[in-house]
Amino acid sequence: MDVIVIGGGIAGIATAYQLHAAGHRVCVVERHATVAQGATYGQGGALLPSPLDVWFGPTFMASSRSKQSGMMVKTGFDSAARDFLKRLASLRDPEAFVAQYAHLQPLVDMSRRVLADIESRLELDFEQRRGVLHVFRQPRELEDAQPAIDLLKGCGVPYRQLTPEECVAIEPSVPDFPEFAGGVLLPEERTANCPLFTKQLKQVLEDEGVQFRMHRSVTSLRLDGARAAVELAESHEGKKRGADVELITADAIVVAAGTGTPGLIGGIESASSLFALRVHTLTAPVAYEERAPHLTVVDSIKRITMTRINQRLRVSGAGVFQSASKSDKPLDATLSRRALDLLGQGTHDWIPGAARVSAARAWDGLRLITADGLPIVGATRHPRLFVNAAHGPAGWGLACGSAKVVADLVSGVTPDIPASVLAALGVARF
Repeated sequence: MDVIVIGGGIAGIATAYQLHAAGHRVCVVERHATVAQGATYGQGGALLPSPLDVWFGPTFMASSRSKQSGMMVKTGFDSAARDFLKRLASLRDPEAFVAQYAHLQPLVDMSRRVLADIESRLELDFEQRRGVLHVFRQPRELEDAQPAIDLLKGCGVPYRQLTPEECVAIEPSVPDFPEFAGGVLLPEERTANCPLFTKQLKQVLEDEGVQFRMHRSVTSLRLDGARAAVELAESHEGKKRGADVELITADAIVVAAGTGTPGLIGGIESASSLFALRVHTLTAPVAYEERAPHLTVVDSIKRITMTRINQRLRVSGAGVFQSASKSDKPLDATLSRRALDLLGQGTHDWIPGAARVSAARAWDGLRLITADGLPIVGATRHPRLFVNAAHGPAGWGLACGSAKVVADLVSGVTPDIPASVLAALGVARF
């Protein structure tokens, strides 16, 4: 089959890889000059989410105060944005959280298998680092996280719950003062360089004949003919330029376009089901080798991830919830400064002296997230249209497992996940 993949981020490239492996002829369309330039560029590094990583549940935004929650909320009078947060807050209930995570876990397991297969086949080096330490400042925070900690055992994730003294012993970059409540070590979980992995995978695909159409904006999809078709226009940084429109056809289309996905696939009736969350990343040189962490350190309440990538430290988080009308505009300078200050403060609190924050390169971008915390993966109402999007900031490897699900569906193969999970991930739920 001929398949067009829209999007050159991790989701699009991973989907192209799985489709190509299944024997399909693939064309990838990307609006930037190269791949991994959108949300993929600013990924914090977490490879796969655990119950402690997902951006929903008992510890997520437990406080409405931004300095305590690590999030900033500026929804104004946007009722859809407020409804979205209300629906997300309903998953703070421990029973609701456990039930919802049960839909995500099979996709995590599949993603782990898919990544292992890619690594064994291609022998890529994308700056992996093993070991993640989640830290908690207050005893109440650790108590709130208990449902997620209990889930770790049920999901088969190796972990150790640590006292503050044990945290400092296993990761000396974490200071023993001021006092904190403790931590949870996930010794087998990994972080890695998502943009590097995406570019390496793209090079493999290009060498094997996969077609890439760069600097092309998708103006519309045509699904009512004998074959599906995509209208393309030349683009410059996502803005249409010129009047010429090119039409390319295929047997199927997969939309993996990040925040551009809802506008392309349609069929999502509720505006409060999806949200373009703006997240931030600081990439700073290592300041002092002896103070740099060898584990990835995560402030589980503020959702700030601090990971080392060679001689750099990447600090990510500081989500900003804005009204939909402002999401596609540059962030207000004051709000942007507050977000970056949160990341800098998190670095100072948990790995002081490790990073030269004053020399950090800042990035911010939009990530599509859903009100139920699950990605959008699978078929749509139209038999030629499929989707792989909204994996959130918790783990970029999810896009790889989702890509295998989509490739199976395009190929007419039943994916190796329960039907109930496939339904929970599908766009029809909206």
